[in-house]
Amino acid sequence: MSPPQSRLQAIASHFRQASQEKQPALHGPHIHQLSPTFFLPRAAEIEPDALAIYHVTANGHTIRRSYIEFADRARGLAYYLVKHGLKRVGILAPNTPAFLESIFGIAAAGGVNVAVNYRLKPEDVEYIFDFAELDAIIVDEEFQHLLDNFKKAHPKVKFIIDTDTDATSGQLSGPFDEAVLEGLKYDAEKGRHGWAGLKAQCANEDDPIAIPFTSGTTAKPKGVVFTHRGAYLAAMANVIESGLNYHSGRCRYLWTLPMFHAMGVTFPWSITAVRGTHYCLRKIDYPLIWKMLKEERITHFNAAPTVNTLLCASKDAVKLEHPVRVTVAASPPTAHLFEQMSNLNLFPVHVYGLTETYGPITKGYHMPEWDEIPTKEKYARMARQGHGFILALPIRIVKMEQEEGVLIDVAKDGKEIGEIITIGNICAKEYYKDKEATRKLFAGGALHTGDLAVWHPDGSAQILDRAKDIIISGGENISSVALEAMLVQHPSVLEAGVVSVSDSHWGERPKAFISVQEGKELTGEELIEWAKHESSISKFMVPREVEVVSELPKTSTGKIKKNVLRAWSKGDYSEK
Repeated sequence: MSPPQSRLQAIASHFRQASQEKQPALHGPHIHQLSPTFFLPRAAEIEPDALAIYHVTANGHTIRRSYIEFADRARGLAYYLVKHGLKRVGILAPNTPAFLESIFGIAAAGGVNVAVNYRLKPEDVEYIFDFAELDAIIVDEEFQHLLDNFKKAHPKVKFIIDTDTDATSGQLSGPFDEAVLEGLKYDAEKGRHGWAGLKAQCANEDDPIAIPFTSGTTAKPKGVVFTHRGAYLAAMANVIESGLNYHSGRCRYLWTLPMFHAMGVTFPWSITAVRGTHYCLRKIDYPLIWKMLKEERITHFNAAPTVNTLLCASKDAVKLEHPVRVTVAASPPTAHLFEQMSNLNLFPVHVYGLTETYGPITKGYHMPEWDEIPTKEKYARMARQGHGFILALPIRIVKMEQEEGVLIDVAKDGKEIGEIITIGNICAKEYYKDKEATRKLFAGGALHTGDLAVWHPDGSAQILDRAKDIIISGGENISSVALEAMLVQHPSVLEAGVVSVSDSHWGERPKAFISVQEGKELTGEELIEWAKHESSISKFMVPREVEVVSELPKTSTGKIKKNVLRAWSKGDYSEK
């Protein structure tokens, strides 16, 4: 590792090096190009010995890395990539230190990372990596088998395998660790330039930093181009909106959200910016999560509503002695869930967004006056998607069934349904190699989310559904989201998923799939009777069919797979 003097010299010369690089037209002493990569060497300079990473490795050992160790390993990887001329680098790994180090190392080498969901089918992984035209892939040893066919078809692509052990050199270490050491040696041979010899300060903030891919449940996955500027601003927005530096102690962030999902919705950069500790998790393990919440005094984590539902239902659940801020996203949560979480001292920070917006673009801001209104109403307001983020322009909700590109706002009456659109800093640049999809995404000069919502008089948005999930029954619009929120209020229901099925009389009608809480029993007929006679569900919304399943199908980020439920409703249970 580099000595203290050379590290400080590297940081000091960092800005000099940036000024020597080719700059776009807009530059001068009053401005610099934004890149979140610089958060890491900055953190290492300010608090080199602060705990950056806590992780239980694949071989069962606990490792703790300081910020200077984190920065030096990312720097070593960067120089390795520079030495071998590797610019476009894939990442196929769970939430490990190697993943974090790669995010910073690839960008510091002037490259672009393409992180992929390791839960995808091998053919989907192969499609993405082939489409992205990679030079190299950093792959966790456990998931090498997903690339067997890709290796045969792409013999020139370099594979860097991470064994995720506690060893950084010697027999137990792997190719990833060897690459880090080779890169550090290369830097030493070339004069020990440190971070100054890399591109932590990018030449052009509008250049790509990453290309995460959409899930592709109904079509081929699309590559979403993230820029240095967009990632920087989205990361800063998360610091503010999720309160990552609101407390007196260090932020302790638990990685329940997959880092491959929209680059962890930019939280790898956000946590590093506030010099927080990254608590990495290879997989979701509810007893382990509760153990870490209690013993490690975790302050923050991100999780989809379904993850929070199962966390609250865990036998290990207990009201924590300290508050934990939980950023909730991925699908619309219910007021019932927020009440459950709050009772456990899990304070919900409700945000909404998508991969095309670097993750969150809205937040349900908690208003002081809500503490004076009835509890049910309070949590119902908390479950709204809220207002636009501080570093984005305000969202709009526009009328549907207009000519392409025509943007007319709906009334702020909490009733008229429209599509959420957004403009500004935290919109992705484009879809990679797909001009037509990019054109449709930005039709009329705004990013179209495809999510349907109403606009309340206070300016807050409330999502009702994706456009394809609205159920039109006898001329009435039924929101599957709203119906799901009502069904989970039954004391025995754990989760609910609603889709439309064809009906000879009404055209469409809702069908519900539910899972039941552990230790309880409930039939579909019993739930229907409850919905008819004891709930607040309107009669036209009550499902005629309710199917009880052991578990609802979900994506890697916890969203219910509506496409799979539609197949199940037609008797095709081959989909999972």
